[in-house]
Amino acid sequence: MLEAYLNILVIFAVMLVGYVLTWRKWFDNHIADVFSKLVLNIALPLNMFLNMTERFTKAEFLELFRGILLPALSIVITYLISIGYAKLIRVPIGRQGAFKVMFTASNTIFMGLPVNIAVFGEKAIPYALLYYICNTTFFFTIGIYLIQRDNLTAHHTPPSFSFRFIVRKLLSPALLGFFIGLCWMLLEIPLAAPLRDFAHYLSQLTTPLSLFVIGIIIYQTGLKNLTLDKDTIGVLVGRYLVSPLVIILLSKVIPVPTLMLNVFILQSAMPVQNSMPILAKGYGADETFATSSLVYSIVGYLFVILVLLQVIY
Repeated sequence: MLEAYLNILVIFAVMLVGYVLTWRKWFDNHIADVFSKLVLNIALPLNMFLNMTERFTKAEFLELFRGILLPALSIVITYLISIGYAKLIRVPIGRQGAFKVMFTASNTIFMGLPVNIAVFGEKAIPYALLYYICNTTFFFTIGIYLIQRDNLTAHHTPPSFSFRFIVRKLLSPALLGFFIGLCWMLLEIPLAAPLRDFAHYLSQLTTPLSLFVIGIIIYQTGLKNLTLDKDTIGVLVGRYLVSPLVIILLSKVIPVPTLMLNVFILQSAMPVQNSMPILAKGYGADETFATSSLVYSIVGYLFVILVLLQVIY
């Protein structure tokens, strides 16, 4: 367990580099945007493609995919709990949608992928991707709709639920890389060495650039500007208590291999999605609430992971 925690400290050290370089004016919001685009549109899709083509046989994947029921069902149940919890603590209008989304959806790529690799090695990547598929589907369908509803200026106007927008988000480069790699693997097409090497070089950018982005976000937000109120605490309860607990309880009736379960537990208990402040601002929701929840969830994770490692070891 100590080795796994030290590996995670390395991840936070890379975040700290991003924070310090932003303080030194090497990085700024524009650089964060560029890094995010590089990860989401180039490095991560190639990472997905390589993982599907190099780590699976056709038979192994078909066996693996049976495990998708557990994360899918856990996200639905966590979302239903978030509705009741929001009523219980009386989350005000204007942040109810963001609250439910942050309570339910986790940061499965920018934090989830590096942490799972640090703890379990690259053998955890396929299981992390299964949770990512379910998490992303929720976030870019129900999640976007809920954030739109937080717009106070348009409170009496029903939010648009654009099918084209949803399809575009679900067919993001990362998921396309996954599906192309899936088809490549199922058709058992040989992967040429130059293509494999090209993909390897660029896919290795995924983790460091992702962690730099988080460091930039924390600095740009400013630790003094954060607010820790009952709603932010409620988000942390959802992220670090309810979500992993639902996974653990469901595993009693939906048994999966031990490594798969442990990866799902870690993926379910990740910080808030990176893009929440940007989406909250774009849709007229409570940007300060979203940003505070994101940063507190990232800072708090350094302590939460100690408990999670005790659970899975």
